Amino acid sequence: MKFLDEYRDGEAVQAMARSLRRLTTRPWTLMEVCGGQTHSIIKFGIDEFLPSNVTLVHGPGCPVCVTPAEMIQKAIEIAGRPNTILCSFGDMLRVPAQVGDGTKPANLLSVKAQGADIRMVYSPLDCLKIAQQNPNKSVVFFAVGFETTAPANAMAVLQAHEQGLNNFSMLVSHVLVPPAMEAILSSPGNRVQGFLAAGHVCTVMGIHEYEPLARKYHVPIVVTGFEPLDILQGVLLCVKQLEEGRAQVENQYTRAVRPAGNEPAQEIIQEVFEVVPRAWRGIGEIARSGLRLRQKYAAYDAEKVFGVTEWTVADSLDCIAGLVLQGVKKPHECLVFGTRCTPERPLGAPMVSSEGACAAYFRYRRMASNRPSSDGSEQRST
Repeated sequence: MKFLDEYRDGEAVQAMARSLRRLTTRPWTLMEVCGGQTHSIIKFGIDEFLPSNVTLVHGPGCPVCVTPAEMIQKAIEIAGRPNTILCSFGDMLRVPAQVGDGTKPANLLSVKAQGADIRMVYSPLDCLKIAQQNPNKSVVFFAVGFETTAPANAMAVLQAHEQGLNNFSMLVSHVLVPPAMEAILSSPGNRVQGFLAAGHVCTVMGIHEYEPLARKYHVPIVVTGFEPLDILQGVLLCVKQLEEGRAQVENQYTRAVRPAGNEPAQEIIQEVFEVVPRAWRGIGEIARSGLRLRQKYAAYDAEKVFGVTEWTVADSLDCIAGLVLQGVKKPHECLVFGTRCTPERPLGAPMVSSEGACAAYFRYRRMASNRPSSDGSEQRST
């Protein structure tokens, strides 16, 4: 890629939209499984360039959004311990973890306001420096994310092990994308007929792990980038397969994704983590969909180090985040969207995260209007 503008060229977008309209003969429902793609779709109005019989729904593509409230409550408990520094990416500080009677802190930011030492970091390796600088304190990194962030988190554990850091640990809440896609496909109410797979995940893991899903459920899966032309081409490739009755894994994002992925990164993940069942917020437990530290690195497992309590957390009854994350509903269909649920006072995680679907709709679609679409017809209002 020479220039980002190459992938936002208006004429090229219009041409691809025309090709898509000529190709499409039947209604199709596709799901993007990446919060970055969701934000691009809403920001640039990509869904409004699609034929009226091609529907995009948003999947569980935001790792912050699917981190269970129980895990956030564990982080809150750890942060409240004396002589402890909890480190996290910024979005996690504001994700609500509401406890039944409402007497507990609502999120990590409220714990920080009460005096806990909670620090925002940009890399897990930053936590190692903090641990070295504070030898008399326990430093904990709240590790969330898909396969994309797992290599860096694994590297932090390996370096802590090599350096003999005994005051560093990690609260792990990693989730894996293919099992979540299978959970959606196997659901009795599933209406997804094709997927746009997350390009950044595939830069690490490659594309081969999606092939069994494509065969088993006869569903096309197109690994897709994040710019308007990327997404439109991903939709075009997916619809072309559906129209032709094919179900294969295709790689639209060839400038970044190799079929085998990043093999050294995969080796680091396999060395440090093992696959386990994992609860997804708003969805429930999905088999073999998470990572935890192997027994070899149990000394860096914050759940074991701190012996944290098993929490039962009640989500807001007014929030439909689970339905949004499963592609059943869209954010604007929530009765409290933009009123009692806003980025400043979120009821659910998708309104907090920079990759959350609700945050994207709040930022770009609050003032929905009917404007002329690319084919001259009235756009669908959101």
